[in-house]
Order: sequence, then C-alpha cells, then structure tokens
Amino acid sequence: MTLIYILIANFIISAGSLVGLIFLVWREETISKWLLSLVALSAGTMIGGAFLHLLPEAASFFPNLESVFYILIISFGVFFLIEKFLHWRHCHRGNCDIHTFGTMNLIGDGIHNFIDGLIIAATFLVSVKLGFITSIAIALHEIPQEIGDFGVLLHSGYNKKKALWANFFTALTAVLGGIIGYFISSYATNFISYLLPFAAGGFIYIAMSDLMPEIRKETSLKKSLLSFSFFVLGVVIMYVAKFLGE
Repeated sequence: MTLIYILIANFIISAGSLVGLIFLVWREETISKWLLSLVALSAGTMIGGAFLHLLPEAASFFPNLESVFYILIISFGVFFLIEKFLHWRHCHRGNCDIHTFGTMNLIGDGIHNFIDGLIIAATFLVSVKLGFITSIAIALHEIPQEIGDFGVLLHSGYNKKKALWANFFTALTAVLGGIIGYFISSYATNFISYLLPFAAGGFIYIAMSDLMPEIRKETSLKKSLLSFSFFVLGVVIMYVAKFLGE
C-alpha cells in the first residue's frame, strides 16, 4: 500500500502541470500581454525555491556547509555546459526557433520534480501521515511554479500544446523519483543530499542567466514594475509554502 500511496501522490502533483490548460482557451493577445509576467513569476519561484527550500534543506545533510557550495558551483558549470551544447546543437546553423532557455527550464524542473518524488517516497516510508503532509506542501509550491514554467516555454518559442505536454512529461519525473525512492529507501537520503544543492544551482543559473535578462529587455517602466511584482510574488509564494510545509 505504501508504494500505491507514493504513486498516487506523485501522479496528482504531476497532474498539477496541466494547469497550463487554462492557456489553451486564452487568445494569443491575452497570452502575449501576460507572458513576461509569467516568466518573472517563474524566476521568482525558482529563486525562492532555491534559497528558501533546496539550499536550507541541503545544509541540514552536510555538517560542513562548504560541501553544499562546492556542489552548487559544480551545478553552475554543468548547466552552463548543457546550455552551450543546446545552443550549439540547435542554433549554430541559424535554426533557433526555440530558445535554449526553454529546454534548460525543462531540465532544471525535471531534476527538481525527481527530487520531490524521492522526498515524497522517503516521507511515506516513515509514516503515511507525514507523506500526505509533505505531498500537500510540495503541491502548494509546485502549482504556481508550473504556471510560470508554462509561460517560460511559450516565451521561448513552444506552441501552447507542445508546452503543455512538455511540462507534463517533465512533471512525471516525480513519479520516477517516487518509484526509485521506494526501492532504494536505505540509500535515498544520501542521494537526495547531493541532488538538492545541484537542483538549487540549476534553478539559480536558469533564473539569473536566462529568465531575468528576458525581463530586463522590457523598456516600458509600467510593464517592468508589473514583471518585478510577479517576481516578488513568486518569492513570496515560496516563502509562504516553506512555513505551510513545516
């Protein structure tokens, strides 16, 4: 039954990525109007998720905090190389219909969802009650992030249907994490301890290297302030989710 609980919880959380369905009924003009704000929301949830959730949780696993920073630096390097490879692979012949930050966002989100799946599995193995509490806490911060991520994919060049399915299949890595976490429960804690700062590094890199520069391109003061408000909203959501999960 424990494995069934883990699978149900992760499937429900993964289904939260289908919140992008609301964009399918929006007109293109409406989407264009709010697109940059959604990119800002995603940047805010990534920064908030990294600094308020992932890194503090990672620090609890390492008696020497320097280890967390070493992994963070390695993560920056890895994500930089991935981005350069993707850019070379897709854009070196002038074929750059989809900007690499969309794919980078999917990679970073996939790692994060996989970690969520591991964490849900680990908590359900402790107790069913703790598993459900943890699942609710994760869902609370996943839904706004998924909305922002969907906006990032649209902004990077994905059409609405492709963005929806790409986001959903990326979210399913949580299910994979849950299954693996169940079968390697005795090793899951050590595995999570290294993945947490790695995912945090990916989130910080994507937010600061790819998403924030897109927001800075806006020349209208009014629209810039609106985007900044959504960035702050993303951080605040992660802050509130932190205390709801305790």
